[in-house]
Amino acid sequence: MFVHEQEADSIEHARTLTRTRYFWWVNYLSDYSKHDFLWEPVPWESNQTHVWPSQHQENGGTYLVPKHSGTEVNRGHSIIPRTKSVPIIGIDHGNGLTCSVDRSSRFINDYLGTLKRVLSTVKDEYVWIVSSVCDYSNFDFSWHPSEWQATMLHVFPSDDQQFGDTFYIHVPSFLRETENLAILEWFNTIHFVEDIVVPRRPIPVVQHNYDTHVQAVWEHEFQDPVVEFTVSDFRGTAPAINLWRPAVRPVTPLSAGATRVLVPRDAKNSLRTQLYDYPVINKTQRNIGRDEPLDIVFISNGESMANENWEHLNAAHTGTNRIVRVDGVNGRVAAYHAAAEASTTPWFFAVFAKLWVEPEFDWTWQPDRLQEPKHYIFHAGNPVNGLEYGHQAMIAYNKKLVLANAGQGLDFTLDSAHEVVPVVSGVAMYCEDPWTCWRTAFREALKLRASLPNIENEYRLKAWLREDSGTIANGHWSHKGAQDAMEFYDSVNGDFDELKKSYDWAWLSSYAFFKRNLSTDQ
Repeated sequence: MFVHEQEADSIEHARTLTRTRYFWWVNYLSDYSKHDFLWEPVPWESNQTHVWPSQHQENGGTYLVPKHSGTEVNRGHSIIPRTKSVPIIGIDHGNGLTCSVDRSSRFINDYLGTLKRVLSTVKDEYVWIVSSVCDYSNFDFSWHPSEWQATMLHVFPSDDQQFGDTFYIHVPSFLRETENLAILEWFNTIHFVEDIVVPRRPIPVVQHNYDTHVQAVWEHEFQDPVVEFTVSDFRGTAPAINLWRPAVRPVTPLSAGATRVLVPRDAKNSLRTQLYDYPVINKTQRNIGRDEPLDIVFISNGESMANENWEHLNAAHTGTNRIVRVDGVNGRVAAYHAAAEASTTPWFFAVFAKLWVEPEFDWTWQPDRLQEPKHYIFHAGNPVNGLEYGHQAMIAYNKKLVLANAGQGLDFTLDSAHEVVPVVSGVAMYCEDPWTCWRTAFREALKLRASLPNIENEYRLKAWLREDSGTIANGHWSHKGAQDAMEFYDSVNGDFDELKKSYDWAWLSSYAFFKRNLSTDQ
């Protein structure tokens, strides 16, 4: 007889109900169309409990049980396939379910809270939980756990993400254990299924022309829990990120410069000026994509060492960057604008004529597109005063910011958003001739003086004003240029319009001749 007709709740309970030598314990999810229920064991196996496997487990939920004894188990039987599924409940992340479900509910914040809310009204013992982020077109919902894993929380990976979005749940055990649970990962008996992978649906891709992703994220109306933002035509495999709770849903850059980045919907609510406003960033996947190398623009204007440093740059460069030269443009603002116009990449390395480039410099370096657009100032060593900071160093200029800057401040670079990269880009060889040495020191000392009070710049200014120039030829002109800058600053009482004259080469050359009888050909 079929004991489920008498509502037995266990095999031991069924033994008390049966009136025959054996009884069948069957599973309503199995296909018995080809099974012979008249089968009986041979005499020497008559006291064994016989268990039939399914296509998934060695115990498929079908037993022939003797009324008495049966402690020894015989599993040597052919498969009785599972063909039906327990109820399927769909969790919609906002992008719509694509598989047939018995009921559905919205995903709210995290899986623990969502599952507790959904399962609190479920009467079934077992359920499937599926998610709208996954593709179930080839998934076998007849799967079931082994008998000793019956009350575990079974989690199926989503692509390469162990913390997947598909669950097989024993409802009573789950509700009991999660009653006071803080996060789902703390569930006592999680079984991460390794041999069945559920593919994620393709992640939507938003390609845009902004230099960084901030504005594009602001403008996007999220329908999916994760979206890829990119400034590149390159398409590659993206990892499946963990969606279980906000604290583990990261912004994930897919290259060193974050040309491609995965952004969870949560990040938009945190966004102010940069994606770092969102607290969860995963930078372990930056080797997946590739970034276009930045152009290198060499900027010169008659410096005596320009050709030597230009040749050294070309010899030292080992990357695939495009290298161009901008020469003879009068005025710093005009020279910067010409350099930006010469660049074909959103950022470019500006190498100034007085910089002897560090041969080991990493030309694959990239700006951080998780931030707002900005300039990046590297370090350079100063052989005269021993300082090492951004003066005369290489700068990764943002092209749009350069072209939008009319040079309103004393320092063109500092007029825009900027960040210091403490990597030495070379040596500032600015004392190859008296005029260049004096001019460089005069302009830098004016900027430092105008920035006071500032402890760091005060220290730097004192170094510029020291008379000891060591063994550097023409190094004494560095001290003189800085000293003349202080006298000029005081003579005009720091008037900004007067200080801005230092931008103009013609004014500088006339002032150098006036103060030091120094001409540009010296």
